[in-house]
Amino acid sequence: MSLGDDTGQTRIRLPEGDGGDPYGGARRGGRSSSRSLVTVVGVVVLLIAAIAFANRGGDDSATEETAGDSPKAAATAPSGEKPVGTKSAGIPSGFAHDRQGAESAAANYAVSLVSADILKPARRSEIVRQVFVADKHTSLEDRFNKAYTKEFLSNVGLDENGNAVAGSTYVSRTMPIGTKVTNYSDTAAAVEVWCSGVFGTAGEKSTNPVSSDWFTMTLQLRWADDDWKVDSFSQKDGPAPVPGDDKASTAEEMAKAVQEYGGFTYAR
Repeated sequence: MSLGDDTGQTRIRLPEGDGGDPYGGARRGGRSSSRSLVTVVGVVVLLIAAIAFANRGGDDSATEETAGDSPKAAATAPSGEKPVGTKSAGIPSGFAHDRQGAESAAANYAVSLVSADILKPARRSEIVRQVFVADKHTSLEDRFNKAYTKEFLSNVGLDENGNAVAGSTYVSRTMPIGTKVTNYSDTAAAVEVWCSGVFGTAGEKSTNPVSSDWFTMTLQLRWADDDWKVDSFSQKDGPAPVPGDDKASTAEEMAKAVQEYGGFTYAR
């Protein structure tokens, strides 16, 4: 599965190949050749983005930047500014009220919205209330809960609490590659976050093996409660590089990596 276009429609990619051990040391092929029963990205990214997109409303526009306002690729040298000083519900908060702060917020929120925690009812409410503007909390929580039903979670190998079955580890880790501000004002900003991620279930009997994907999230931010918050967001595929010839790791190696390597707080 992959994110729908601006009409809100959803595309589903059917599996290719005849199964077998997904972790048997085979080389990774093209982006779709390693897909299993359900494309991993659809499990986490698709429904979140589709729900948020359906909730878009009001005026998402910000004052459009003038041509030449910034270089095509913003400088990545250290600015000397700390990204944030606090965390709420495990999510960075207290971003600076400027362009750089909006980019930092967008990058960190992308990580939270495409995480394994969003599938856990106990964590989902905390994420929604920390990431989104207050007037979207109730409607989004309701829609998320209706989307991530017990049946849906079971179909991707998770129990009703969003946990993987014994002997398996569910993986959903997003890594922002870069950010771009397309619109900015003191009260609102539109930020694109180019991401790579690993998604799927690491387990010897998994039908949804961990694989990687590339996508770009567009977050409409609003300055509210002395912080940048998400008003709405959408997602599209790519840009993606030509797949490498890396040897696929075993399920045990993937599970161990997720458990041993922590995530980052992203700054701009």
